Amino acid sequence: MRSLTAMTIHPTVRPLPQKTIGVLGGMSNQATGEYYRLLNDGLNARLGNWDNGEIVIVSVNFGNIEHFVRTGDWKGAERYLSGKVDALERAGADLVICVSNTMHRVVEPIMAGRSIPFIHIADPTGEAIAKAGLRRVGLLGTAATMRSDLLAERFRDRFGVELLVPDEADQALVDRIIFDELVRRDLRPDSKAEYLRIVEDLRRRGAGGVILGCTEIFLLIDQPDLPGFPVFDTTRLHTQAAVDFVSVAR
Repeated sequence: MRSLTAMTIHPTVRPLPQKTIGVLGGMSNQATGEYYRLLNDGLNARLGNWDNGEIVIVSVNFGNIEHFVRTGDWKGAERYLSGKVDALERAGADLVICVSNTMHRVVEPIMAGRSIPFIHIADPTGEAIAKAGLRRVGLLGTAATMRSDLLAERFRDRFGVELLVPDEADQALVDRIIFDELVRRDLRPDSKAEYLRIVEDLRRRGAGGVILGCTEIFLLIDQPDLPGFPVFDTTRLHTQAAVDFVSVAR
């Protein structure tokens, strides 16, 4: 490690003018921790030395989220998360991102009536898929995400991408592993094997790649597990988009 005197200090005004990233977190705490790490790593790579991000996190009770998802109470979820977005705005966020693919179903309409910028998690993923020249990809996520017509329409209408999802039995398996294991960072070899089997089935059905459409899935499987088969990790793509936004905006 280089000494303090050996490192170059940015000749800039202090405190460094920055945009503040507002993170709607807690869905789950594992994903939120990874978002914090990736945002700071990405900004430090841009800024250098000891600089990283100015970040505000409002972390919700995941037990409430699990209840809303299981019962399909999307109106209740919207009311609950609307108040949390209010808290991010009061805290001075210049940008809002939500760490959950599933909860974009309610966060998108919450943000539609606000002036603060919002990056939808599907958009950087759709852009990456389109850039790769793919038109049909598999999707893993919670059952609500895999069954979402709104999400399928967004990928199709904005990016010309068709989503393939597992059959009903495998959707239930993917969902169970997320809620019972991944949100607790319980990473099991047998569950990894099942996910890789499901991805291989999607490939046989014509998928040219796979979206890790839950922000904890990359903890279990990632690109090295699928050599030669493109993996689109929504967590990394989303955080990189936020880094790009505040780097340009600052």
